[in-house]
Amino acid sequence: MCGNNSSVVNYTSRGPGSEPVTSAERISLGRLAAWSYERRRLVLLLWIIGLVAVTVVAQGVGSRYQDSFSSGNSPSQRVQNILQARFPEAAGTTADVVIHTHGPVASPATMATTAKLVAAVQALPHVSGVVSPFSPQATHQVSPGGHIAFAVVQFDQTQSAISSATVNRVVTTANSFAAPGYQVALGGQVISKVISPSPGSSEGFGILAAMIIMLIAFGSLVAMGLPILTALFGIAVGFAIEDLVSHLLNVPTFAPEMLAMIGLGVGIDYALFIVTRYRQGLHDGREPKAAVVQSLATSGRAVLFAGCTVIISLLGLFIVNLPFMQGLAVGAIAAVVLVMAAALTLLPAMLGFAGTAIDKLHVPGLLQSGTASSKDGFWYRWSRMIQRHPWSSAFSALVVLLVLAIPLFSMRLAFTDAGNDPTSLTTRQAFDLLAEGFGPGFNGPLVIAAQLPASGGQAVLDRLDAVVRGTPGVAYAAPPRVNAAGTTGVLIAYPTGSPQAAGTAQLVHHLRTDVIPGVTAGTGVSALVGGETAAGVDAASYLSARLFWVIGGVVVLAILLLMAVFRSVAIPLKAAIMNLLSAGAGYGVIVAVFQWGWLGSLVGIGSTGPIDPWIPLMMFTILFGLSMDYEVFLLSRIREEWRRTGDNASAVADGLAKTARVITAAAAIMICVFGSFVIGDPLRVLKVFGLGLAASIFIDASLVRMILVPSVMEILGRANWYMPAWLDRIVPTLGVEVTTDLDEADRRPSAAVLTGSGVAGR
Repeated sequence: MCGNNSSVVNYTSRGPGSEPVTSAERISLGRLAAWSYERRRLVLLLWIIGLVAVTVVAQGVGSRYQDSFSSGNSPSQRVQNILQARFPEAAGTTADVVIHTHGPVASPATMATTAKLVAAVQALPHVSGVVSPFSPQATHQVSPGGHIAFAVVQFDQTQSAISSATVNRVVTTANSFAAPGYQVALGGQVISKVISPSPGSSEGFGILAAMIIMLIAFGSLVAMGLPILTALFGIAVGFAIEDLVSHLLNVPTFAPEMLAMIGLGVGIDYALFIVTRYRQGLHDGREPKAAVVQSLATSGRAVLFAGCTVIISLLGLFIVNLPFMQGLAVGAIAAVVLVMAAALTLLPAMLGFAGTAIDKLHVPGLLQSGTASSKDGFWYRWSRMIQRHPWSSAFSALVVLLVLAIPLFSMRLAFTDAGNDPTSLTTRQAFDLLAEGFGPGFNGPLVIAAQLPASGGQAVLDRLDAVVRGTPGVAYAAPPRVNAAGTTGVLIAYPTGSPQAAGTAQLVHHLRTDVIPGVTAGTGVSALVGGETAAGVDAASYLSARLFWVIGGVVVLAILLLMAVFRSVAIPLKAAIMNLLSAGAGYGVIVAVFQWGWLGSLVGIGSTGPIDPWIPLMMFTILFGLSMDYEVFLLSRIREEWRRTGDNASAVADGLAKTARVITAAAAIMICVFGSFVIGDPLRVLKVFGLGLAASIFIDASLVRMILVPSVMEILGRANWYMPAWLDRIVPTLGVEVTTDLDEADRRPSAAVLTGSGVAGR
């Protein structure tokens, strides 16, 4: 892909009696295509063996997903380290067993049942203790109304170390005591590790929508099915690999669904470009093998460029240096690598099986020839209309983008809590019961760990307890506990707001900067605020501070890559600004829907809440790669026309006319795949992520590519292609378009001789 090797050659001979070597086969991807075509049975067999082998290993080893969002050396992580070293019995994660009764929860019969429940859970492995709501150690564990109570389960392991089997035993044992009039629900982040909603029908909706779009675009059942098949192969292998990776990295529980979302979107798109070019080759008169080679030598190069761009941008997430972000990045990278590999190896093999029969099973009236759009087509007329009114067109599109981006400026980044879970889950039921009986803050206690000096530490700890209890935003604080050595004290404070509430984050910062220093200054006592809620606040702050660095790095990379490809200064700068506008509009959409609640009932968001802080990071890196794909796809064809004619206006009109149909189909597939997770998946984070990507791609493929690009390029004129000589010498050259002749050896007897890079413009 790298290097400007787009020269035209006819063919050379492999040797006496052998087939000639076409110009496309002199390119690496062309040779790979020829190898995959000639050994198609072997290629298919290797993919099947690889899929079965990796799946068997993954099933045997199992997965170890975890929702741990710690942020390195944050105060909350230091609290965890202090407790593990000095107060191990308080260092493990905890869970709540919430009990709801119709009658008084303190009735003799209910208390007897609760005692049996506590004893049964207490006896389970890795449970170091259970504080019954009726034990002397219990503090404020029975609601004022007397119908809700909770027991606190203390594990001897941290959330990241505890196994799913251990947590499942606690859930099963506690639920076995549920009976009419005695409701049991379990809450806490460790419970969320094993309790998740049933898989939605997102993937099915997305695949069905993609099939319909490609059937309309191709009109052929075989041409429609091949991109689906190759994408599914790559995703299936990706699932197994991600299960294995979860043993090495911190991979969140929703990562497999994200892998499916990204893999389906980009995998089908990549295969779509190659199949489109293959059918164009057949129409031009090439034999199937030559058409396969040509499709990979041209469209395959752009697929490789686009895939590598997505991978490079996702690697930028490692700069954030958070374990769970690395786990998400690895899963997304695996999806892109595998579907790209399937498009470049398995798809040529499958095209070899299909041959000229790729259009045999077609829908009457829908079969498309695959030829490029003519000057009588809609998109050519559309481009000319935009070019006749470039300033008004650009201004109108810009206004729409800016209006859509307005909600972005009120975006609040924070990890959402179990209050957003489906109501059928025990975690949501426990959340609601605790909020009803005690207040929403009881779902996210704050852990204050104090390191005490040899003398005087207890008095300071008592003063700290009193001050924390009187702090606005604190609903209740449990009496402090001190370890046996007297060196460490632990104070549990319950906020008045839920874990995701803005007031809870403000309380954490207030305790750290004002309350605690005011009590401990000059006493020799050091105290830090931690716990799972504080860890979420720390991670959100950490990610928010690095969001602009990641975006800046991605934008700089985009400018350099496009400058190297198109030898222009204006085009990369224009693309960077437009990428920022489309991403900003996408951010605005998710804020308006999920944070403000606009159209929330249609999306099924449940309750409004903040945006999880990892979503903007992942969205931008993925959108960067996808928009680069469309950018290169469109501009490479425009540049080809510019080099051929030297007429900027005609080049833009012709380039848009010959690529708009494929861009529209590819974008529509992406929108449907990502959008299906909005309506078909119960997890809120996937709904947010899916809507953000779907909205951004729709905006990018419509307002940006079809209005802003032609209008701005018309305004700039020949300045589009300006590159200072000194800069041209410095910037390396990357070529993504290849022009190859229709070699005599490629032609079928009835074919007309056509040249150029065809419908895909690659």
